[in-house]
Amino acid sequence: MNVSTALTTISNDIYAVKDQFNTVLSDKSINFEREAGFAIQVLSANDYAMSTALNNRQSVVDAVVNIAAIGLSLNPAKKQAYLVPRKPRHDQPAQICLDISYMGLIELALASGSVKWAQAAIVYSGDTFRLMGYDKPPEHVFSPFATDRGSIVGVYVVIKTAFGEYLTHTMAIADVYSIRDRSSAWKAYMDGKTKSGGPWQSDEGEMIKKTCVKQAYKYWPKTERLDTAIHHLNTESGEGLAELAAPEQEPKTLGNRVIAVKQAAMDGIGDDLPVETKQVLEAVATAIIDHFNRDDVMGAYEEYMGINDTGHDERAYVWRKLPSKARTAIKKHGAEVEAKEKQLKEAA
Repeated sequence: MNVSTALTTISNDIYAVKDQFNTVLSDKSINFEREAGFAIQVLSANDYAMSTALNNRQSVVDAVVNIAAIGLSLNPAKKQAYLVPRKPRHDQPAQICLDISYMGLIELALASGSVKWAQAAIVYSGDTFRLMGYDKPPEHVFSPFATDRGSIVGVYVVIKTAFGEYLTHTMAIADVYSIRDRSSAWKAYMDGKTKSGGPWQSDEGEMIKKTCVKQAYKYWPKTERLDTAIHHLNTESGEGLAELAAPEQEPKTLGNRVIAVKQAAMDGIGDDLPVETKQVLEAVATAIIDHFNRDDVMGAYEEYMGINDTGHDERAYVWRKLPSKARTAIKKHGAEVEAKEKQLKEAA
């Protein structure tokens, strides 16, 4: 098939899904005509991408529809999402996939309004990095003009929620690379079966940040579009990130999440606490969740505020164990309590 015929075939496939695109569109600012143009431009600029598209035309259709469902743009200036040829698993044919950058994932969190600010950054051996607590932004000092900051030692992402709460998540580079090593493209590359290690070779920095964002997202306020994007990456990208998946559905009651969130709490924070103290704090977290499940937000708040914090992260340990909805409710109730106390003082 000549170039002109191939381009016409793929263009027709893309424009044929216009109605479906608009039906599932999650962000009305996204325009089908523009996104179709970006898609055609990307595929026609790369011979391998065009060949993959022709051999798996349904994957092109699926990728374009996913753009609308997730609500990100292929606009290269925004660097949110891309169409890339990829072989998700060794037993599957190559296909065109919608790839979402770490900036795209952060944009989805920001778009919901539940996250007001976010930043992901790589830490090098020549940097000065101090974690100030998982509920505070870290201290990261380095020269932006340095030509050699040393080797990569880790990565972090920090967000600020709608309630002014900071959440910081860190990953050592060894943990990131263990995720990379599960990537089908990377494994094929290391086994000498392919000449390219996929995005882990071509865009290592972006993939390191994306891995951290994907792991951290499990502890952020949940949004439907971000959940959809993460699910897409877990099931179709073949980047080795599937094991970072969070539960796809929030349970109606929160009590059965104690075990799930317990592991998040054990991830660094409170590691120096005595075992007996941890057991007590786990019981407190369970009691808080029980209050919340009974719609007793006041009881949950009072249980949390009753923690005897001796400066060893007892409250932070429990906070990390609580589901996001419970944390949000406690935070909101605390703000209401402070407002009432302020009114009483002013009245007096």
